[in-house]
Amino acid sequence: MAKNRVNFVLQAKGGVGKSFIAALLTQHYLRREGGGKVVAVDTDPANATLHGYKALSVRRVDILMEGSDSLVDPRAFDALLESIVAEEADFIVDNGANCYFPLLDYVRETDAFAALVQAGKEVFLHSVVTGGQALVDTLRGFDSLAKITPPDARLVVWLNQYFGPIRGEGKDFEQMAVYERHRDRIEALVKLPKLNPYTSGKDLELMIARKLTFDEALAGTQFGLMEKQRLKAAQRAIFAQLGLVV
Repeated sequence: MAKNRVNFVLQAKGGVGKSFIAALLTQHYLRREGGGKVVAVDTDPANATLHGYKALSVRRVDILMEGSDSLVDPRAFDALLESIVAEEADFIVDNGANCYFPLLDYVRETDAFAALVQAGKEVFLHSVVTGGQALVDTLRGFDSLAKITPPDARLVVWLNQYFGPIRGEGKDFEQMAVYERHRDRIEALVKLPKLNPYTSGKDLELMIARKLTFDEALAGTQFGLMEKQRLKAAQRAIFAQLGLVV
């Protein structure tokens, strides 16, 4: 029997599309033919963006100590891990940037990812790299994640070109030193295309702002004929890549 997968979406830099990626993963899991149960969890104490997707029935779990913005509540995170182990389900866990380092400190101290693997789960860590001004910060975030997490946790890198091409010093991501350093651990690269900001890009932006899934957007009345046509094309381009990681 195939093992259940636990997908953590992690990046130290905020505002780079983590929650959108968690929503995409959840939608793709739900579309699997004969697929089992999938559970989406939002642990972001500040924004809870993923929790806003009502169609995905996202669980809200606050993993920080009450009154703190920097300390993981071990009992809360322990309870989350216990539920992941106990339930026969695939999980997508969206983590906020403000609790990224506290969470990794806790994971490092407790060897939590290794514990999940020993309990029979497959652990995937999804990190986002963006173009534009956040390129250097997101590259550093991915590098730090890859360095401090155990080798039995697989890495998936999402290349989000919404803010611009992912290119530095004349090199694409696959030519960069950080990719070469961790390429043996990278399970897959998922490329979010740079869309025309006046057509497909605007459609997707509106869909995200309204916290709609692709299915909701395509079946509802909030988008017109050609907007839906463009959203279908964007959906196909993204979901075609997820077979390797879902």
